This record gives sequence, C-alpha cells and structure tokens, in this order.
Amino acid sequence: MKRAAVVVGVMALVASLAVTAAAVPHFSAWEPAQKLDEIAGNSSEINTPFLDGCPIESPDGLSLYLASDRPNGLGGLDIWVAHRPTADASFGAPVNLGEPVNSAADDLCPTPIRGGGLLFVSREALPGSCGMGDIYFTQFNSRHGWSEPEHLACGPDGPNSALDELGPSYVEVGGRALLHFSSGPDIYVSEKLEDGSFGPAAPVAELNGAATDIQPNIRKDGRELVFASNDSGRPGARGGFDIYVATRKSVDDPWSVPVNLGDAMNTVNNETRPSFSWAAQTLYFGRAPGPEGSTDIYVTTRERLSGPTA
Repeated sequence: MKRAAVVVGVMALVASLAVTAAAVPHFSAWEPAQKLDEIAGNSSEINTPFLDGCPIESPDGLSLYLASDRPNGLGGLDIWVAHRPTADASFGAPVNLGEPVNSAADDLCPTPIRGGGLLFVSREALPGSCGMGDIYFTQFNSRHGWSEPEHLACGPDGPNSALDELGPSYVEVGGRALLHFSSGPDIYVSEKLEDGSFGPAAPVAELNGAATDIQPNIRKDGRELVFASNDSGRPGARGGFDIYVATRKSVDDPWSVPVNLGDAMNTVNNETRPSFSWAAQTLYFGRAPGPEGSTDIYVTTRERLSGPTA
C-alpha cells in the first residue's frame, strides 16, 4: 500500500510539473529587426529626421505610442500615438497627444496600461516635482480626453527621486501590482499599496551592473524582462547600449543573469527602451543614430511555440 501511495504521489507530482511547464510560454528566437516604417503599409511618418524613440504598443495592439521632438509639438520631446484598425493592420501617421500630457518640457517613455491609463515621464519643473524626470499617470476618457496627470510620490515613500526616472513598466500578476523603472544608472521596482499609491523604490540587484542599466519592460506574466545597458563588461556586449533579457520562475523569485539578445537587434550603435507587445511576440525599440534620424524605431518578432495565448 505504501509503495502504491508513493507511485501515485510521484505521478501526481509529474503531472503537476507538466501542467506548470505547459503554462509557461516558450518562444522561438527573435527575427532580425526591421525599421518600422519600412514594413509594408506602415506610415512613413513613424520615423523622421528627428528623434523618434520610446516605442510601445497598447495592450489591445491598436496603438503605438512613442516620443519624438519632430515639428508641430509643444516643445522638446512630446508623446505621439499612431493607430491602426486591427492588430494585424498597419500603423497610420502618429498624432500628438497634446495637453495636458505634453508640455513645453520633455515628455517621454509613454506606457499604456489596460483600461485606458498611461504612465509617462515628464521633465516639466512643476511644484512638487522630485527632480530631473518624474513618473506621472493619466487616464483617457472618450468624452473628456486625457485627465490632468497625477504625479507619483517622491522618495523615500514613493518611486520618484531627484534623478531621471525612465521606462516605467507596470504588471499585475500573482496578486501583486509592480512598477519597474530606471532611476539614474539602475533599475528599480515599486509595489502598489492598498491605497492605490506606489511605495518606495527598491533596486533590482540582479539586473544592475557596473555601468548604466535603464528602461526595463516586463512581460505581462512577470517572468521575462528586457532592458538597455551600456555595461561593456557584460558578456556579448556589442557597444553603446544593448538590449538584454532576464527571466524568472515567478514574481517571487530573483531574476536570472541578464543575457545579451545578440545580432538580431543589437549593434555598435545604441539600442534603447525595448518593449513587449501584450502577447510578447513583438518587441519594439529605438536605435541611435538611426539611418533616418537621431533615433529611429525598430521592431522584431518571434513565434510562440507553446504555453497560454491569453
């Protein structure tokens, strides 16, 4: 009886592990990156002779947000958005989000979240700002447009600091709501509290190296994260900023050692602000200098081999 019980227990464990493995998505390697406006059908105005970067797709796949200092903005870097009718269609020409999101200062690193919210960074020197560039949140309403941006708290109680915050990335998983971002040369994480505010920033030690590690973006299940680093001591470094990836088993586990994503996207130039699509089969990033402007937007794709699709 004991032997039978042990066998049954082992079989149950194996089955459980198989289910867990099946629940973790597996992907092919990334395809060679392409300049986004050179993909058939996409607007030629996505990239310009000016700075075009910080690309990120909305969760529904219908909008592409970016930062640009192209003409007809409000000043410095502004946040723009290009739309498409379906997730399989091409992106149209970007339009400026206007006030109250954009200002005469730099407004960048847009991060759309489910439900119509938008996290972004502004360098506008407003009363209560913490430093160089702070993280803000705004909500879109079909009748009233974008709400007045809400400033996230300054440290030590909140995530903003006297340094430049960049690349906010928000994920809700495992009963937790996490905000990853970079501040100065390192990557941090802030957890959402019961009152809806974001708590103190904690450095993510396993991601931070000897140089500058910025603009993290996390997959929706919290198990894969990409970021930009100019740490020449990391294995595989091509030069300038490269894109790296780290993974983990769950949001409660530490990240793996970051790995350079290689020649499919990295070059001797600067590759920055990588961002996953909702299904994590598309990755957008900026490259500086680009062949058209000071920074151009690129995209790469991969196939899902197994795991959940929703």
